[in-house]
Amino acid sequence: MTRLTTADIAGIGPGLARYDRRLRVSTGRSLAGIACHAAGLAEESFVSLRRGVRVAVVPLTCGQGVIDGFSSAVAAIADHLGFESLVTQATDAGGLAEACERGAEILLSADDGRFVALDFSTGKVADNSVLTARGFVAGLDLMARGLRGRRVLVIGCGVVGAAAVDALQARGARVYVQDVNDRRMAALAGRTGAESVPPAAFPPGRWHLFFEASNGTHIIRRAHVRPETLVAAPGVPCGVTAAAVRKLGPRLLHDPLQIGVAAMLVDVLSGRL
Repeated sequence: MTRLTTADIAGIGPGLARYDRRLRVSTGRSLAGIACHAAGLAEESFVSLRRGVRVAVVPLTCGQGVIDGFSSAVAAIADHLGFESLVTQATDAGGLAEACERGAEILLSADDGRFVALDFSTGKVADNSVLTARGFVAGLDLMARGLRGRRVLVIGCGVVGAAAVDALQARGARVYVQDVNDRRMAALAGRTGAESVPPAAFPPGRWHLFFEASNGTHIIRRAHVRPETLVAAPGVPCGVTAAAVRKLGPRLLHDPLQIGVAAMLVDVLSGRL
């Protein structure tokens, strides 16, 4: 899991309504709608399931410690989706106890290794890396109006990229993978049957659908962008150059936290069905 900085998440809470409007332009769905599409859950079912559900965000101080603003940003996303959310005043074990004492049913918490959502009532766990991949694949599917039979290049074969390959193949896409680490790229291609594409073999115009999950910069450049190009880029920092971002406009799907957290909450809640 990429460790975010305070600068990465600044302004998420106050900007959620504006971000929802951008998502509707790009995908035709709201943040909740994309998360429901990722989970295969009707939005009406989600609205019914979430009613009265309290979500607690518990800060953890282990490892490199708490990222300033992270817990409040996660809670703001939960609020935006219609949950009752709170951030515990206590941290670590004390925070877990406080979450239970305050009637929370779903817990969200992150350390340096994992960021998870847990539903106390079902025991279902949603992992941010996996659900971020599924959420952005769902967004790409909506932007493309279906991925079946479409060629998609996944750049970055880490945890998020690997989960994206699984989600893309589940939607019928023809998946190609690329990574600067040849061994990691070959391992993912071998497990999934995706075709590997060395970084040197990346000419403009060959692919029009991208899932950019690397931690690199200047990966997708202006020359790669055509009128039909669509990019889902959950990677932090974003691997799309500023010039390519401007050329893509609403055909770029990128955020540091929102889609992943929304997908986690909808996915973990879907375990109640």
